[in-house]
Amino acid sequence: MKKSTTVASRRQEQLNQRLDPGWQPCTSTPVLAGGSICYEMSDRVTATRFGGLGLVVQLVDHLGLAAIIDERLHLLKQHRPYHESDHVLNLAYNIVVGGNCPEDLESRRNDVAYMNALGARRIPDPTTARDFLPRFQEEDIEILMEVLNELRSHVWQRKPVESRKLALLDVDGTIAATTSECIEGADFHHDGRYGYGPLVVSLANSQEVLYVMNRSANRPSHEGSVKWLDKGISWARNSGFEAVRLRGDTDFSLTGNFDRWDKEGVQFVFGIDANPSFVEKAKGLEDSAWRRLRRRPKKLTKAPRLRRRNLKKDKVWERGYKNYRLEKEEIAEITYQPARARGRGIYRMVILRKHLNVEKGQQKLDAEIRYFFYVTNVPKTELAAAEVVFESNARCHQENLIEQLKNGVQAMRMPSGNFFANWAYMVIGALAWSLKAWLGLILPKSTGARSLLRMEYRRFIEEVISVPAQILWTGRRLVYRLLNLSLWWELLLEGSIWIRKQPRRRHCFV
Repeated sequence: MKKSTTVASRRQEQLNQRLDPGWQPCTSTPVLAGGSICYEMSDRVTATRFGGLGLVVQLVDHLGLAAIIDERLHLLKQHRPYHESDHVLNLAYNIVVGGNCPEDLESRRNDVAYMNALGARRIPDPTTARDFLPRFQEEDIEILMEVLNELRSHVWQRKPVESRKLALLDVDGTIAATTSECIEGADFHHDGRYGYGPLVVSLANSQEVLYVMNRSANRPSHEGSVKWLDKGISWARNSGFEAVRLRGDTDFSLTGNFDRWDKEGVQFVFGIDANPSFVEKAKGLEDSAWRRLRRRPKKLTKAPRLRRRNLKKDKVWERGYKNYRLEKEEIAEITYQPARARGRGIYRMVILRKHLNVEKGQQKLDAEIRYFFYVTNVPKTELAAAEVVFESNARCHQENLIEQLKNGVQAMRMPSGNFFANWAYMVIGALAWSLKAWLGLILPKSTGARSLLRMEYRRFIEEVISVPAQILWTGRRLVYRLLNLSLWWELLLEGSIWIRKQPRRRHCFV
């Protein structure tokens, strides 16, 4: 480690010299001059552009993921030569190194250094991987998700108690559109898109996906959500969290479950539709019931910059489009007794009133008032009315997570024509995302690993995984010898040493 640190420091110094802004000579030729280039094939040395993959493989081995998958998941009658864990991890590693679909496995299996980096003689080809996915049925997919959540529990149980005070479970549905006309179980969404409508239950504390359920795009957003929310609640309690709070938009304010969740000690903050009866109640409140809502100022890590001119606003003004400008926000609170709740419990309803100025060019139209409603069972001593609004707004981070699953991880590409195969691929994609989060949770803070939790997946691949490295066996060890300086070289070196010192956990779950 000392030698590696010295080499890295020397290379960093050389890089700083090359990037010195004071070097600005007048030159007669372009800086990008190229040179006399020729190609040669290395005889002994093999190298890969995925040097950061070794840290992920170490983490998988440390958690005993392969062993528990093979113990719980039984899809193959014979292992010739691949096991269930080989197929699952093969697809997951392909995503970790930036693969967009199973077809990218063909490049991986023709990359000797990549297979050496995994300690494998060979890996399944795209056809074999595609044949494996349709073997999944609904119960097999649930088993795989529970396996991953057991490992997730192990990761969180190693965290300090203060980090497990409250588990925030977010739920939302999305649309995974496809252009395939022969995909099983797909249907039309109300906006015309064709494909699936996955349901995602995630842990907001670390932006991890707990459960993902595949559905047709024409199904309601909340359909089947109660089952997976209950599973999420059970997971959080088994993982040592002291309290659980559910968050969702108006589609998930399932009032028939409020009393049961409240009786079980589960907190919730949901948006609720602004139906006419609610609006009438809000309009009937006295002026004294309303208080000004002041948003929290944004935290600035750098000195503020001058804002550029809003060119879009200029176009709206020039063309006479309607422009809604927020003047102020006010909040009030009333009690709410759901008609569908069996125990007829009484909950808090927070009302947000937005005053909007409507403009059309230089002309000011009549002002407009819009109402938004939130229902919660969290007591006022824990969440004031304004904080209920902020808590519900914070759920929007899950939209970023879903966007990462779609366009970063590419977990919702639907590579198969089989409904359950596509569901299984989404779960494996969620595993690839979770591996990044687990590195951020397990590795010591001194390595800078906490930054991985909020890092976009494509940035994770480019900066942490895509590091050139020589792969060699020496002293009965598989060595990743980094060939270039990386922004995250300390994370790779120190993180690898830290994991290697920890006892391996194999067959650690009964």
